[in-house]
Amino acid sequence: MLSVERGGPGRSRPATLQAALTRAQPDVVAIAAAATLALLGLLNLDALGEHARARHQAYVVVAGLVLLVGLSRFRSAGLRWCGRFCYLSSVALLGAVELAGMTAYGAQRWIGIGPLSLQPSELAKLGLVLVLADVLTVERSWRWRFTVALGVAAVPLGLVFLQPDLSTTLVLGSLTVAMLVLGRLPWRAVVTIVAVVGGSAPFVVHLLQPYQLERIEAFLDRSNSAEGPGWSILQAHIAIASGGITGQVHQPLGGLLASYLPNRETDLAYASLVQQWGFVGGGLAVLAAAVLVWRVALASRHARTPAGALTAAGFAALIGVEVVVSLATNLGLVPTAGVPFPLLGYGGTTAAVHLAALGLVLGLRNEGVRRELWVPVGRRGRQPRLVRVAAVTVASALVGMAGFAWNLQQSQGAELRAAGLDQMTRCVRMPAPRGVITDRHGTPLAVNLPRYEVWMVPALLDAAGRDRLAALVARPASVVDRLVSGQRSSIAVKVATLPPAAAHRVSRADLTGVLVVPSPRRQYPYGPLLGPVLGWVGIATSDDVRRWPGLPSGETVGRAGLEQTYDPILRGVNGKVCVYVDPAGVPVAMGPRTPPVAGATLRLTLDLGLQRRLTANLAAALRGFPGEPRGDIGGAVVMRPGNGEVLALASLPSYDDNVFGPPVDQRALSRLYDAPGHPMLDKVTQVGAPPGSTFKLVVAAADMVHPVVPPDRVVPTGGSWTLGDHTFGNWMALPPQDLVQAIAWSNDVYFYKLAWALGPGPIISTARRLGVGAPTGIDLPGESAGYLGTPATVGERGATWYAGSTVILGIGQGYLTTTPLQNARWTSGVATGSMVTPHLGLAFESSPATFTQLAWPHPRRLGFAHKLGPVRAGMAAAVTSGTASILRALPVRAGAKTGSAEDPSSLNGAPDSWFSAVAPLARPGVVATSFVRGGGHGVSTSGHVVLPTLLYFFENRATVLATLPASAP
Repeated sequence: MLSVERGGPGRSRPATLQAALTRAQPDVVAIAAAATLALLGLLNLDALGEHARARHQAYVVVAGLVLLVGLSRFRSAGLRWCGRFCYLSSVALLGAVELAGMTAYGAQRWIGIGPLSLQPSELAKLGLVLVLADVLTVERSWRWRFTVALGVAAVPLGLVFLQPDLSTTLVLGSLTVAMLVLGRLPWRAVVTIVAVVGGSAPFVVHLLQPYQLERIEAFLDRSNSAEGPGWSILQAHIAIASGGITGQVHQPLGGLLASYLPNRETDLAYASLVQQWGFVGGGLAVLAAAVLVWRVALASRHARTPAGALTAAGFAALIGVEVVVSLATNLGLVPTAGVPFPLLGYGGTTAAVHLAALGLVLGLRNEGVRRELWVPVGRRGRQPRLVRVAAVTVASALVGMAGFAWNLQQSQGAELRAAGLDQMTRCVRMPAPRGVITDRHGTPLAVNLPRYEVWMVPALLDAAGRDRLAALVARPASVVDRLVSGQRSSIAVKVATLPPAAAHRVSRADLTGVLVVPSPRRQYPYGPLLGPVLGWVGIATSDDVRRWPGLPSGETVGRAGLEQTYDPILRGVNGKVCVYVDPAGVPVAMGPRTPPVAGATLRLTLDLGLQRRLTANLAAALRGFPGEPRGDIGGAVVMRPGNGEVLALASLPSYDDNVFGPPVDQRALSRLYDAPGHPMLDKVTQVGAPPGSTFKLVVAAADMVHPVVPPDRVVPTGGSWTLGDHTFGNWMALPPQDLVQAIAWSNDVYFYKLAWALGPGPIISTARRLGVGAPTGIDLPGESAGYLGTPATVGERGATWYAGSTVILGIGQGYLTTTPLQNARWTSGVATGSMVTPHLGLAFESSPATFTQLAWPHPRRLGFAHKLGPVRAGMAAAVTSGTASILRALPVRAGAKTGSAEDPSSLNGAPDSWFSAVAPLARPGVVATSFVRGGGHGVSTSGHVVLPTLLYFFENRATVLATLPASAP
């Protein structure tokens, strides 16, 4: 039967036994919160695959719970000896660490005792709380208590700082300040110590280790370099962002992604927990920590003695500081600090000390009188100061940081998850086959020779796989083994290059870590016939990267000709094959594979048959015709005057673009560079020479625009003409002639006089309108603009424009050079009254089996086109009765102009041979121009290039001009 004590009339107090039973009830909530944190830590270790560590931690937690239960019977009477024991033991062990401790993470923090390793600084936390609780509650002056407390704290603080363990030093220092505040020392004392510590901070910085300074600098400049401590912050953010709501524990790549998080079992255990178990696990950990801090703080209100109350409050402060700092570190809110999340991170000493301390606090609580935290308490001076405020502050901070973690997932989650995937993915480019180049009828001119490369990922291929692979590629197994040796971190190692049939056999074998990758070789079936036109491909240079920003290293691009001009169309889109690698860069699994997309087919305006005929005719001219000198280089072009389509373009000497590979034929390339005649130059667009009498069409057009000599006026000519003290000769003595006759017979004297009468200005301005001295705009790289000098520009070059300079300009000599294509263009312009943009690109494959025409500028009508009738009549007369009568063999009426030009660059001293013709003259359908340097008379050499070419054209006109269908641009 229970006895009842009377406390006054009408009032009673609980019986002693009943009070004891009430006080003896365990704090189930606090124990559950601690158990939850420990369980979450074990689940995190298990999810990380750290099964041995999980078992070890489980044993420690069980031992810790046994200590908790045992110490829950602890009473305040033993606080003093318990505190001194813990304090002195920790100091002794810290001293032992300095002598024979184990080093890790840049600090000497552990000491080995048999198979166990202890971290004395964790025991020092508990010892410091107990000793300070005893010192700060004795009945002595505050100055004595303040002085002794600082002395007691200085010993473990100094020993830990020397390890060096800055994070634990800061925790111990924060704990000391918290105990001074909770122990009700005067505020001036607390402010003084805080001020002293703050003032000495700049001096302490010089005592920090380099890695500690790097952590601070990385935090301040937000660096996340893989070589620095900022990397840990980035990885923590990636881990939190990738966790989502339920985590990555069941995701295929979850374990690999987790391996990138450093210290995932200890300092960054919270980020790891969120990564593995999502925001659910992380939120539960924060809630459990907040509850634990609150319940321990509540115990301080129940403790029977001031020392017991301050002990409980100090332990609550310790847990609060550790949780807040650890969570802030995981979120990147403070510099990286080695403060583990209590009970969540791996660490036997930490777990055992915290569980033992919790048991001790619960024991102190059980002997006190039950009180609620928010109920006013008598004798308030005996209770720790600001316990409730501190508990609320810690809880608020935890809630705020949990909100920050949630916001991190929502606002930066996609970016961080992408960064996490990117860091563990290594890809090898699979080159896209280049698009085929065809003539206007679809005949392939540049193709891809089928070829395959076999790659292997050494780390993913076992011995049996290597033997099987060696047999499939017909190489000795020892060779494959040597390729693997020392290259386990390589993403892909080339094993062999195989033809299609052998490559398909390897592909069908489906060996893990073996890749069959298309590696086609560019091939040009017609070699020198189209070398300068098509160009070649090669590894991108710095100029190519500037031209096409974003080119991957080692990319194959067009380096010359149409391959360069249309590279964006022909190159296609590279594919890639990826592998997943661990933090050391060693492949662990195959990743995604993106097949390449072949480049688009490019259709040209060229007709292969006409190209062959034109090139053969030019080659015959270079070999020399009877009675004519043998030229060294030549260029010829056939173009449609109505739209600028180039039907054929011949350049000799030429080169075989197959020598550029890849791989490059170095021996053939050396011979090519040393060959005479500059084979690498396109003689139609890149070589300029004096145009000779073909330029008389331009001078005659200038007289139509700026009339000085009526076209029907007969001008005395003869064999020469004298201006001042210089006589200018004619190619033969000719009778008086008008403009038409002078064009037909290429009368030099007539054009001397006409040029002198016009002056340089009208000739030059008209020449410019006809495209002289400017690129034509053809879609070939490196086109020469030629040179059209003026009195001003010649003077700027340090030369002199004499009176004779104007005279000889009338016959296409002097300060004037043009390309064969420019010559063809002004011939076309005079014949049609419109200037076209020459081009070789006709259409491209915009979708499978569907072509779209390339867009080109419309012909530009000449403002003086209606005045050019006499000039056209002269071109017609040149064929019917003049120097170009060779073209009377054509089935249509043609117009032409011949030319022979003195050229200082001619190696044989003979004049250059020019011939430019358009037919039919009434409705021009084709223009052909030939140039042979040192070839002699225009009709005798270049005329025999143009005539057979035009005969072929008109014999096959319908076939030549036909093309496959293509939609409008």
